[in-house]
Amino acid sequence: MASKRAKISIIGAGNVGATCAHWAAQKELGDIVLLDIPRADAPDQHMPKGKMIDLGCCAPIEGFDSNLTGTFDYEDIAGSDVVIVTAGLPRKPGMSRDDLIETNVKIVKSVSENIKEHAPDSIVILVSNPLDAMVYTAWKATGFPTNRIVGQAGALDCARYRAFIAWELGVSVEDVQAMLLGGHGDDMVPFPRLTSVHGIPVTDMLSQDKIDACVQRAKVGGGEIVKLMGTSAYYAPALGTIQMAEAIIKDKKRIIPSAAFLDGQFGQKGLFVGVPALLGKDGVEKIVEFKLTDEEQKLFDESASHVADLVKVVTDRFPELA
Repeated sequence: MASKRAKISIIGAGNVGATCAHWAAQKELGDIVLLDIPRADAPDQHMPKGKMIDLGCCAPIEGFDSNLTGTFDYEDIAGSDVVIVTAGLPRKPGMSRDDLIETNVKIVKSVSENIKEHAPDSIVILVSNPLDAMVYTAWKATGFPTNRIVGQAGALDCARYRAFIAWELGVSVEDVQAMLLGGHGDDMVPFPRLTSVHGIPVTDMLSQDKIDACVQRAKVGGGEIVKLMGTSAYYAPALGTIQMAEAIIKDKKRIIPSAAFLDGQFGQKGLFVGVPALLGKDGVEKIVEFKLTDEEQKLFDESASHVADLVKVVTDRFPELA
């Protein structure tokens, strides 16, 4: 007897959410629900349904079999294995991720309460910005155990860092491996000493100046794209999210940098911060620790301190989330 298909629900049918649905369908990860709210200025439109019909018409070409649902109704997310939250305002030119905090806390809090009601056994992946604060918000609003709440950050940040290194060297991106930690922002901490090209340390292949330039570009990569496009990136953020969802749905035990809850690991406690996380059927199954140099620990602590500041803004303005 065939096993039941996995179910992935995506909250937010904008660029990131719709692209998550695209990648998940292309990978045939399971049945997909795309949910949003009706537009006040276009009450006759149903964007989630329209996007899923359009995506469904790709199935005969690409060859995937998935039930695709576009909806305004949270009841349709019932039975979800994974819920991806992309809802919230995107960044605009001149905005930092932190500028979005008050509006997006309200949105993510409401979404999380609906997830708690309609998909209480799901694993939740947050994509909304400012990411680290939104993961905290979802944790408090759902009351889910920390292994079932995780943020997409490092999967995207690592991909950007690896791409920039590969482009600089003129080599395949598949051969570049990298690690970074910290908050999803300009103070993330890439690790040149743990960056390699098919096992060869990148420090043997690039000058320090060029490595530093790649590191800096990775840190501000999101802002570079916002400036060029006028809105947030969506192809890579969506695929980074689906990489995490696939690891969970298929119980792959992949180690993917993710915003996960720290309970003393890397010297931090009580925060969701980007660290190497082993992802499987139970969500975040383990935080994979490794020894940091004194300088790396200092940079990581500074990044975590910024996350703590964001969380304090959340709890000061929304005491019910404390």
